[in-house]
Amino acid sequence: MPLPARSRSGTTEFRRTNRALFLGGFSTFSLLYCVQPLMPVFAREFNLTPVQSSWSLSVSTGALAVSLMIASAISGSYAQLLVMRGMLGVVLAGLPAVAMAYLSEEVDTSSLGFAMGLYIGGSALGGMLGRVVASNLAEAWSWRGAMAVIGLFSLFAGVEFWRSLPASKRFHKSEFHPGAIAAGLRSHLTNPGLPWLFLLAFLLMGCFVSLYNYMGFRLMQPQFGLHQSQISTIFSLYLTGIFSSVATGKMADKFGRRHVLWVAIAIMLAGLLLTLSDSLFLIVPGIALFTFGFFGGHSVASSWVGRRARAPQALASALYLFCYYLGSSVVGSLAGTAWSSRGWNGVVLSLALCLAASLAVALHLRKLAPVKEDASASPLRATPDENPGA
Repeated sequence: MPLPARSRSGTTEFRRTNRALFLGGFSTFSLLYCVQPLMPVFAREFNLTPVQSSWSLSVSTGALAVSLMIASAISGSYAQLLVMRGMLGVVLAGLPAVAMAYLSEEVDTSSLGFAMGLYIGGSALGGMLGRVVASNLAEAWSWRGAMAVIGLFSLFAGVEFWRSLPASKRFHKSEFHPGAIAAGLRSHLTNPGLPWLFLLAFLLMGCFVSLYNYMGFRLMQPQFGLHQSQISTIFSLYLTGIFSSVATGKMADKFGRRHVLWVAIAIMLAGLLLTLSDSLFLIVPGIALFTFGFFGGHSVASSWVGRRARAPQALASALYLFCYYLGSSVVGSLAGTAWSSRGWNGVVLSLALCLAASLAVALHLRKLAPVKEDASASPLRATPDENPGA
C-alpha cells in the first residue's frame, strides 16, 4: 500500500501543522531560556561568578524537566534551582527531537525548509519573550514570579499544540531493539554529511548561547550604564531570527541548502566582530546580524538533516539536537572562562574560532554529493534534480 501524500503549503493540514509546531517551539525555548537575562540577578542574589550563574541555563540544555511553576515555588537555594532546571531539560527533550522527524516525514519536500523555518521561528519568538518577560517581571516583582508566569504561558501553548497538530500518517511504529538502534547510529555517523551537520549544531548553538549569556554582564558595566530592564530589550533582536528562519528556509528550498548555509554563518561572524565596539550603535546591529545568521543557519542545517537521514529518522534528529544542546552547555560554560580571564575580547576570540570552524564545515558541505533515491529508499531521500541542497 502506498504511503499517504505529504501535506503541502497552502493546505489546511499544512497550516495546522505549522501552527502546532510554531507553538511547540515557542514554549520549549521560552521555558529553557527565560533564565538567561536573570544570570546577573542570580549572581547577585546567590553570590555567584558569571560562570556559575550560567549553569542555570547549561544544566537545562545539558540534561534537556519539571514545570517552572513548581520550580518557582520550591527553589529556595541555587542548588535546588539547578536540580529543577536539569529536570526541565529532561521533560522538554522529546518535542524538539520528534518535531524535526515529524516534519521530515509529513511535509512535502518542496515545503520542508519553509515548515522547519516556521518551527524555528516559533522557537525564536519563545526565546525572545521568555527572556524579555522574565527580565521585566523579575525587576518589578521577583525572579520566582517571573518564571511562574512563563510556565503558565507555556502550559497554554502546550494545550494548543495538542489541539492543532494533525495525526501522523506516514509514521510506522517499530519495536525498540538495541541492535536496530546501534545499526541506525552507525548509519547516521558514517553518512558523509550528517556528522558534519551534527558538528555544526554543536558549534553554532554554543556560539549563540555564549553571546547572549555574557552580553548581559558586559552591558551592565559602567561604560554602558544600562539597567536590567533596559538590557532585556536586547533580546527583542530575536525578532530578526523569526524572519531569518522563515526567509532562509524558503531560500534553501529554492536555491539549495549548500548554497545558503555558509552565507548564514558568515553573517554570524560579521555580527560577532561588530560587538567588539564600545558603542551601542555598533553592538546592537552586531547582535542583530549574529542572531539573523544563527537562526538562518540552524533552519538550513536542521532541515538538511531531515532530507539526508534514512530510518530511523528520529534518531538522526535526536543526534542533531544532542549536539545542539551539548554545544549550548559546553561552549556556553567555557566561554564564561574566557569572560572571566579576558573579558569580552576573550569571548569574541573563542566564538570567532568556533565560527571559523563552522564556516569551514559549511564550505566542505558544498562539495557533498546529493543523495540519490531509488524505489526502496526512505521517503526522506531526494534525487539530485529534486533539490540541489539535498
